[in-house]
Amino acid sequence: MARTPTSAPGSRRGARALLQAAGFTLIELLVVIAIVAVASAGVSFALRDATGAPLERDAQRLAALLESARAKSRLTGQAVRWVPTPDAYRFDGLPPDSLPEKWLAADTRVRAGGPLLLGPEPIIGPQGVVLTSAEHPERSLRVATDGLRPFAVTPDTP
Repeated sequence: MARTPTSAPGSRRGARALLQAAGFTLIELLVVIAIVAVASAGVSFALRDATGAPLERDAQRLAALLESARAKSRLTGQAVRWVPTPDAYRFDGLPPDSLPEKWLAADTRVRAGGPLLLGPEPIIGPQGVVLTSAEHPERSLRVATDGLRPFAVTPDTP
């Protein structure tokens, strides 16, 4: 009686098929590793210390607003001053409501600096302002320029 090749579990072909079906390909492993990496990155961002985020957001926004006011001052030829108030700030020399005048976070305060002269000359003197949080007074950021470069946000070092 002649034997015919089969795919029975005891045959060579059956064992090879079983091994191929039970393993993972390199592509599948790389996809799983990529998913784990993205998930762990998401978790690390979620666990980041968020207490300084509102202050940093206000500082970045203020730097952008100061640059915008500086550009408007150069464009119109009129002097623009940024003046802090107890719970907000204002831009003297610009039309009302042309730029926002409130902090994003209710506890952002100006600890030092101001008022700032923003133009109309293209080169202004070095100036800056230190922002702090009422809830976390130990955290402070400096928004400053050397007069040539744009306003930038840096940690305030005593």
